[in-house]
Amino acid sequence: MSNISTIATAVERRATVSTGDGVELTVREYGRRDAELTVVLVHGHCLRSESWTDVRDELVGEYPGARVVCYDHRGHGDSAMASRQTYHLEQLGHDLRDVLDAVAPTGPVVLVGHSMGGMTVLTYVGQNRHEIGTRIVGVGLIATAASGLADAGFGRLLRNPFISGFQAAVRRAPRLMQQVKLLACKVFAPVVRAAEFGDGKVSPRVLTLAAAMHNGTSIVTMASFLSSFMTYDRTDVLAELSKIPTMILCGSADLMTPPSHSVTMAAAIDYADLVLIDGAGHSVILEQPRQVAEVIARLLTRASDTGTVNRIDLALAA
Repeated sequence: MSNISTIATAVERRATVSTGDGVELTVREYGRRDAELTVVLVHGHCLRSESWTDVRDELVGEYPGARVVCYDHRGHGDSAMASRQTYHLEQLGHDLRDVLDAVAPTGPVVLVGHSMGGMTVLTYVGQNRHEIGTRIVGVGLIATAASGLADAGFGRLLRNPFISGFQAAVRRAPRLMQQVKLLACKVFAPVVRAAEFGDGKVSPRVLTLAAAMHNGTSIVTMASFLSSFMTYDRTDVLAELSKIPTMILCGSADLMTPPSHSVTMAAAIDYADLVLIDGAGHSVILEQPRQVAEVIARLLTRASDTGTVNRIDLALAA
């Protein structure tokens, strides 16, 4: 599977960023190096930066004035594996900080996260509240939640005793469980499709890409992050996002993070742009990339129109 887009305006520049604890993360950049605005697209659990490919290509066309950055989380995609004890959202927030410091040390940034990527964005904001309205000038939260993942939709499965047993089995016999996972992915493919995608027809290419990303993720990575989801709660930072343009998007048929999560977040943020895409599921960025890119482009326009970008540029020039 190629990492290079066939669209000329989305030529890829690839780099490696070393985190504070020495884990190497693979980072990809697109668009102008001297762009006035950087948008970072943060992927979800058991996915990788390729999950943004179609959105990214559309976005480069919709908003050519932005530089687009994607990266693979630790234990995902082309990034290095790490100790399972580091597979939690607090660490992902620190990893995002390392990526930003390496590829966007100056200038305004818009953070957009899908699923676990959205949780990573909220975690980062909670860790770096002083950057809201200065370095961070916009936030996009797609198919995600601020808390209560186990209270609605398929997230209720996190409370099932099977999960703790599954995690224990992975710790005891990771290689055997990896083989079981690959077999289970084939057997339960229709169930996974129903959980990830919405009511509409999904192209074979998208289904193949999604399966490749899921199958390519280590069982240790998959299992270890589940504990963090159970305790995750970043509702405390939502009100502070009222200071900057914030977009919340969800598919109406999302069974993993149902629209109720998005509505709850939007209610806590003044002037949030809440978008529900009819019939789309949890993998809305794969199902409806053009609509998602249009909404992100609108967020970038709002972030630029606030004047924050210009104020930051003037400060840097001084």
